[in-house]
Amino acid sequence: MSTPTSTWSPALPEAAGFEHHVVETPGLRTHLAVIGQGEPVVMLHGFPQHWWQWHDIAPAIAAHGYRVHCPDLRGAGWTEADEPRIDRETRLHDLLALLDALGIARAHVVSHDMGAVVAWQLTYDHPERVRTSVLLAVPPPFMAFDPRIIPGFRHLPKFLWHRRGAPLDGFFSPPYVVRPMPSETVEAHLAPMSIPEIDAAVRPLSRRFVVPEAMRMASGTYRRRRLTVPTLVVFGRRDWPWTERVLTRACRDTDSRRADHVEFAYVDDAAHYVTDDAPAEVADLVLDWFGRVR
Repeated sequence: MSTPTSTWSPALPEAAGFEHHVVETPGLRTHLAVIGQGEPVVMLHGFPQHWWQWHDIAPAIAAHGYRVHCPDLRGAGWTEADEPRIDRETRLHDLLALLDALGIARAHVVSHDMGAVVAWQLTYDHPERVRTSVLLAVPPPFMAFDPRIIPGFRHLPKFLWHRRGAPLDGFFSPPYVVRPMPSETVEAHLAPMSIPEIDAAVRPLSRRFVVPEAMRMASGTYRRRRLTVPTLVVFGRRDWPWTERVLTRACRDTDSRRADHVEFAYVDDAAHYVTDDAPAEVADLVLDWFGRVR
């Protein structure tokens, strides 16, 4: 049964057309926002965001005959966990349990930022559960190291040493977005940070989830595997240092050696938070990918 936004604490940001559910799996009560009917799509939010990241994009996808599921991942949004510990594959196991609880055998997966890490874990370890994948603002994990990408991780120390209550609104301003977001938009993205358990999850997510996966990338773990799920990688053209030139060099040989089918797309006038800078363009790219690749 869907629950109204006003019954949640703090209140959920408003977004027309969504149903809100709590899905119980062992040790977890996942808040899930759903819209539309049809073939299943799962959208995995980035950091420090939650389901509302997709409030403009999900309805556009749903309008073309899809049922779009936007969960709050463990340590974010309105999802509650019995155990606060987060390790490298915790969110992957959560997602698999959620898909099973919903009866979803296979879905399109759209992801951004930290959500993309969960998505690529799913596509490599459980490709039978994924129809297609779209990674937003994150390179494919088979990317070769290039020193020019180092500034792309300049934000990580702030997460590794995050103090509870420290503001995160600076990440919604240039250079991470093309134009600073309105204060009410930033407040909607950060509303769950007032929940002590969510604020406390910033360090574990960085130290036990992101860093171990980054080390696996750097050590070439994913370069020794093959990506079989059709994957579209999308970046904003103003998401420095992730330029088309750098990504082309770092991800060369994708079709012949690392993956069955990978394509890259670039969105003008968009930076890291491409879903906020250019939601209509992202929705169009996603729908085109779903239609072209089966």
